[in-house]
Amino acid sequence: MTKAAVNKVVLAYSGGLDTSVILKWLEDEYGCEVVTFTADIGQGEELEPARAKAEAYGVREIYIEDLQEEFVRDFVYPMFRANTVYEGEYLLGTSIARPLIAKRLIEIAAETGADAVSHGATGKGNDQVRFELGAYALNPDIRVIAPWREWDLNSRESLLAYAEQHGIAIEKKKGGGSPYSMDANLLHTSYEGGELEDPWFEPNDIMWLRSVSPELAPDKPTYIELGFERGDIVSIDGERLTPAQVLTRLNEIGGANGVGRLDIVENRYVGMKSRGCYDTPGGSIMLKAHRAIESITLDREVAHLKDELMPKYAHLIYNGYWWSPERKLMQQMIDASQATVNGEVRLKLYKGNITVAGRKSATDSLFDEAIVTFEDDRGAYDQKDAEGFIRLNALRMRIAGKR
Repeated sequence: MTKAAVNKVVLAYSGGLDTSVILKWLEDEYGCEVVTFTADIGQGEELEPARAKAEAYGVREIYIEDLQEEFVRDFVYPMFRANTVYEGEYLLGTSIARPLIAKRLIEIAAETGADAVSHGATGKGNDQVRFELGAYALNPDIRVIAPWREWDLNSRESLLAYAEQHGIAIEKKKGGGSPYSMDANLLHTSYEGGELEDPWFEPNDIMWLRSVSPELAPDKPTYIELGFERGDIVSIDGERLTPAQVLTRLNEIGGANGVGRLDIVENRYVGMKSRGCYDTPGGSIMLKAHRAIESITLDREVAHLKDELMPKYAHLIYNGYWWSPERKLMQQMIDASQATVNGEVRLKLYKGNITVAGRKSATDSLFDEAIVTFEDDRGAYDQKDAEGFIRLNALRMRIAGKR
């Protein structure tokens, strides 16, 4: 397919420098009509300026959508049912947002009769993979245009020069803007680039936008009680909330207590190592609480099987395979395991730490105090049975030891 064959393209559009340049570049290079799509997934920015910019550039079809509830309900919550962590630390805040954006790009393309979609991800990162794998999974015949892999505008300076040459208005942020490459949504804020490219550099405390420094957090702990139904948090301190409301509230509570800061060097799917800092207060609380309620409601082997499968599940999300058949299959098993994950968890937040202060389930707890007690269990457990159990499990090692 040649450039001339593209009639209409749906662009994932933020209104910033990159996508503003891409909008004009697509019109010039492909001679096509551009539809803009801007998603509100809780990044905390006013999105109407993106509409005004698109209108000023002559865009006729402009989509600006609030997807926060769908984002948490259909993507974040299912991921947290698996206690998903990439490489032992990363809570996948950027990764889990991309399949939703890809989904809407494809849906809007169908609604508007577009034959292509486009994004502003660079050729070095993970997001290009995530967007495009999602797009092809949902529409195998879609055309994907990735300008960063085609043009020669490979620096901020060249983008600014292009914008000036073509009369593209770029507002300068107060104070010159952030020195980092940032991505934000309701689950997290990420920081990359600039000084962070030196893995020995300790970021300045003013970088973190969602959490106070643990040293400056309150001197008294904050207690919260979270209610779970089928593995999802449905209430905070007895108040029922929607998924997006839950995550918003937990971000506020966790951030105020210095919870959720992470500084890691991760392995990108494209092969390089990358240093990133992540501010994920609400997600950190969700993970701690979910593991706590599972500890009393899940069968031992079910819990261990989930833990064995989780790294694979995390890799699928990180690498962009949310819409793959294997992820969907794993999700069915994970969701089935959550039928009994009901109850309440009490947490204590204090200066960057999250401690489980209690957990209970009136209907599904497998914790039997009568059996586990160190006091008289009144015959609930015969300790003599342990002798045969141990000897049978030691048999292969005894045989090997005699050899």
